[in-house]
Amino acid sequence: MPQPQDPRYAAAFIEACAPLLETCGGRAFLLYTSYRALNEGVLALQRRFPQPPFPVLVQGQAPREALLTQFRALGNAVLLATGSFWEGVDVKGDALSIVAIDKLPFAAPDDPLLAARLEGIRRRGGNPFVEYQLPQAVLGLKQGVGRLIRDFDDFGVILIGDPRLRTKSYGRAFLDALPPSPVVTDGAIAAQFLQQRLAALRPSTASGAA
Repeated sequence: MPQPQDPRYAAAFIEACAPLLETCGGRAFLLYTSYRALNEGVLALQRRFPQPPFPVLVQGQAPREALLTQFRALGNAVLLATGSFWEGVDVKGDALSIVAIDKLPFAAPDDPLLAARLEGIRRRGGNPFVEYQLPQAVLGLKQGVGRLIRDFDDFGVILIGDPRLRTKSYGRAFLDALPPSPVVTDGAIAAQFLQQRLAALRPSTASGAA
């Protein structure tokens, strides 16, 4: 993946998601950290899948609860969203088998309230990043990841596009905060896992002679 500020990032994130979406025939939340990133993601998905083999839902098309009801009813939709969809959203079962997160959810530095809080930490000699920005981002990621497993039998794949998870020293804090699970960098392994788990849910079509 390129760096998050790279203009190619939105397309690269969708390209990373594509094999998993194709394997599952949808069944995904694509969670974005800003409305700008969400809009770029919608365009990138349209370019990658001009005629998508799954229903596509986008935050803003309808109220949140109406979108969630539609998502559950369709059973194989891809929902692109930000903001309120990172928490308090409950989709049980295999209608949701992928949660893909575009970037680590650091708050926008130009937020006046955040800027004042960070300045207060600086004035007392603290480290704003370590004391506030990083813990808040870790909490945000945990909330987003938590959308996937809502019941005992739920399964799936979390895809985190942000390369800083691996290239920055603070990336370890994010990984350590997540529920224990295998971590892979090969999308083919994740796709194979999804294929096997979904196949196990489908009744066998084989028939034998009496």
